[in-house]
Amino acid sequence: MKALFSGVGTALITPFAADDSIDFDTFGRLIDRQIEAGIPALIVCGTTGEPATMTEAEQDEAIGFTVRRAAGRAVVIAGVGGNDTKRVCRRSQIARSLGADAILAVTPYYNKTTQAGLIEHFTRVADAAELPVVLYNVPSRTGLNLAPETAMRLSGHPLIRALKEANADLRQMTEDARLLTGKMAVYCGNDEHAFTALALGADGVISVASNLVPRAVMAVADRFRGGDIEGSRIKQLQLNPLIDALFLEVSPIPIKEALCVIGYGNGKTRPPLVPMSAANREKLLAEMTHWFPDVLKAAESASAGARA
Repeated sequence: MKALFSGVGTALITPFAADDSIDFDTFGRLIDRQIEAGIPALIVCGTTGEPATMTEAEQDEAIGFTVRRAAGRAVVIAGVGGNDTKRVCRRSQIARSLGADAILAVTPYYNKTTQAGLIEHFTRVADAAELPVVLYNVPSRTGLNLAPETAMRLSGHPLIRALKEANADLRQMTEDARLLTGKMAVYCGNDEHAFTALALGADGVISVASNLVPRAVMAVADRFRGGDIEGSRIKQLQLNPLIDALFLEVSPIPIKEALCVIGYGNGKTRPPLVPMSAANREKLLAEMTHWFPDVLKAAESASAGARA
């Protein structure tokens, strides 16, 4: 079984202009920056991309734009998840028509379902998509956990190719490794656990932090895969304070603020997400100085310019 990608996939933000439309200029520059850094996969309209507050037409625009901008230089995985199976099936077909290489489908939320319901849901989605499917387990957001045994059963479908595991429970990560190795790829969904997941056999990480520091996140995976286990561990430990700062508030609020400071967009999110608090922004900027020495000067410029 060949993984969709190895190493790091970036869960892209969706930049918004002052008038709340998608800022495609910034989006394009961000995509180019990822590819130039060597990121092999781009995830568009995942949680970090705020699809919950985007219209379907906007999601289509974002997916199509990412496919065209990537132009075959990176795998494009389109987020299509939801809690209405019929709608997710339709969104999957649209993603295929737009040129996506694969889809990312989160477990249903709010109405949720049983483990048997998850098998039914994802099987129908994979059948409809006719594209490789990445299952997305993030119980902190959905209130529903995809059990490793359920993922193993789903691995029997030829198009269900991977799992993005964002359950931080080490026991579940270990069980994923035991049950899924050789059956489907596993990608860590939590930046701070990338090294641990790699040590358990994960194929890589789907990262929020790589929006900001793609090469640093790649170093964790690349060193591990190259046999430099200690070097990978050290890189992870160096990254963790920045990762903590990027999750001081609900993502993607902090990552958008951080990108704004280095010249990518204006930090704007859509309600109910609100601007980062002044106290947490100060903590974020303080941590960013270790990675971007001129960040405080840039922050002053961003405040005077993009936020005007």
